[in-house]
This record gives sequence, structure tokens and C-alpha cells, in this order.
Amino acid sequence: MLRQLEYLVALARERHFARAAAACFVSQPSLSAGIRKLEAELGVPLIRRGSRFQGLTPEGEHVLAWAHHALAERDALRQELAALQGELTGTLRLGAIPTALTVTSLLTTPFCERHPGVKVSLESLSSRDITRRLTDFDIDAALTYLDDSSLRDMRCLPLYEERYVLLTPADGPYAKDTEVSWAQAAALPLCLLSPRMRNRRILDENFAADNATATPAVESDTVAGLYAHLVTGRWSSVISHAWLHMFPTPPGMRVVRLSGPARGPRVGLAVVAQDTQPPMVRALLAVSRDAGVRDALDDLLSSHLGS
Repeated sequence: MLRQLEYLVALARERHFARAAAACFVSQPSLSAGIRKLEAELGVPLIRRGSRFQGLTPEGEHVLAWAHHALAERDALRQELAALQGELTGTLRLGAIPTALTVTSLLTTPFCERHPGVKVSLESLSSRDITRRLTDFDIDAALTYLDDSSLRDMRCLPLYEERYVLLTPADGPYAKDTEVSWAQAAALPLCLLSPRMRNRRILDENFAADNATATPAVESDTVAGLYAHLVTGRWSSVISHAWLHMFPTPPGMRVVRLSGPARGPRVGLAVVAQDTQPPMVRALLAVSRDAGVRDALDDLLSSHLGS
């Protein structure tokens, strides 16, 4: 039955029979037959059938929730048995909001060093997708903003607080200053993340607190998109200090301290709250507690600010 439950989970995720079959490495007829067998065993229809996938029945939604738990328990058992044999094996499925992707190597590198038998699968996900994927046991853990109300049923481990700085051309009006206000930064030709990104909404709140509104000439939905413009030396941007870990200061640019709150929202690991965590999650939490992410990023920021 577990294999048939895998088919149901894949179909609910892909919402397409052919894609679900490909995800399960079986033919479409095999997947369809497996789900029909599951329906026969349970005695209820699970899928609203038509010329294409039309969704799950109410009974199917209930079985799907049970399937997520059953498959997660199976995976946890496999991990426990592998750990009993002396080495953790399998794949760590890690999600991260785009603005936290830059620091994931501070966790994954020591994790892989401590557990060489484990592979890491890293995905860039929105906050909404992270909550859903954690609830569905599609990922093991996620690096995200911890003040998100949707995480109230999750177990969270704070890692660092975002701190914001101005990245500006070395020949710009504030490049020689040690600190600038948010209102001064708002008046510069700016390149920022798009408003649908949580990071941008936080920045807009800080601009508003200084009675200013940022009107960037360029908006991007990726950090890489911002830096692609910053390297031209034409634009300034307000960035999280965590980005400095992955992206060096572009030639001809300077990092300048912003006045106002010293620390922004907390970023950390979120996992499903369980009485007994799977070995993979326990291992990641243990590595994360020892990783010193906050201190590493604060030292990096100090080096860029020259203090």
C-alpha cells in the first residue's frame, strides 16, 4: 500500500497523471492502476475523474493527509535503521527563502562533513510554500523568517537577525559617510527586490518609519538579479548583511551603515514539531546549533564596515 500512497501524493502534488507517473518512475497506466487498487482496498473514491485530473474527493484529501504521515514515518524508520548501522544516509531536503539562500552553506557544509553519507537537496521557496511543504513532509527543514504566523505549529531554531546596510557607488553622495539615514537612502537611484518579496516589505516599513518612500528604478525577484545591476556602478541598494557571505562587494561599491534598528527580523530553521524528530532533522538541528551563523555574519559585516 505504501507504493500506492506514493502515487497519490505525487498526483496531488503534480496535479497531472503523466507528470506524477514520471516523478514515481512508472508508466502512467501503472500509476492509474495503483490508485484504482488503493481506492478498491479502501472502498472509497479518491480522485474526481474526467478527461484530466480534476482534484481529490473529500475522502481523497483525508487519505492524502494520512499518506504524508505514513510516508514520513517510513522514511524516519529507514533513517533510524541506517543510524543504528553507524552512518546516517539518505537525502536532506532543505528549503530556504530566496534572501536566506546566501547563508545555507554555513549549515550544509558542516552537515555534509559530519554526515558524509547524506546528500542535500536545496530548494528556493516562498514563505507560503515552505509552510505547505513542511506540513506535507515534502521537505525536512526550512530556513525562513521566524515571525511568520503560519509557523506557529512548527519547531523553530533562531540562527541570526537580519541587519541592513546601504550598498552604494564609491563615487556616490554618501560613499564617504560612515552612516546614512533611511530617508537619505530612499533618495538615491535604487535597485530593490520586488514588493511581493518579504524582504522588500520589511525595507518599506523601515523607509516609512523615517518618513520616506523608496521608488526604485529597478526591481527584481532574486538577489542575483539585484547584483547583476549593482555591478554596473549605476545603482544603490539596501541589502541584508547575510548576502555579503555569498556576494562580494562589487568593484567601485561601498557598504555603508544605515541608521535605525540595529537588527531586523529573525531568520532560522523551521521543522515540523514532533515528539521524536527523525534522525535527519535531529542531525541538522545539532549542526545548526554549533554552526555559529550569527557570529560569522556579524564578523563579516564588521569587516565590510571597517569596525
